[in-house]
Amino acid sequence: MDSTEQKQVVAIFYEVKDADTQDIIDSNVTSRPLEFLLGAGQVISGLEQAVLGAKKGDKLNLSIAPEDAYGVYQADFVQEVPKDQFDGIVLEKGMTLFGQAEDGQTVQVVVKDFNDSSVMIDYNHPLAGKTLLFDVEVVDMRDATADEILQGYVGGGCCGGGSCDTSHHDHGDSGCCGGGSCGCH
Repeated sequence: MDSTEQKQVVAIFYEVKDADTQDIIDSNVTSRPLEFLLGAGQVISGLEQAVLGAKKGDKLNLSIAPEDAYGVYQADFVQEVPKDQFDGIVLEKGMTLFGQAEDGQTVQVVVKDFNDSSVMIDYNHPLAGKTLLFDVEVVDMRDATADEILQGYVGGGCCGGGSCDTSHHDHGDSGCCGGGSCGCH
């Protein structure tokens, strides 16, 4: 990305669906627009690339492959761990848990199954392996402020949502479209 693109803030309304099921995964059309700094990795790469050439008022219908979204599903990201590591937690299949990795990063896991002695957890992002269909409306494009460029993100947040684990973003707005270097999803 050239330095001009890295100095642009884009604001979008979006609705995203699972291409297989057509289920709506996320939408911000009834709330405030999602703002992000181009080139800062605040949204998944496929979405960012799609809006690079867009202009205010453009409406985009996108199909984003797993490789440009949350990655392909990796079977080796499923692990069996001793159940005693989950003391005090009432486990349910499909529940999402957050923990701390060895490097101190927050990690999200999904409980795939469990028995009296062990728990099968999945470190894949819940949207890994899914093709995502986005309906996007570009509602604004503006020059980034000096602070936004210096900090590498827009003060309004990278996208929020249940799986975003960074502390420097406002996660109050809805969103599953975060990704990249901001640590979302």
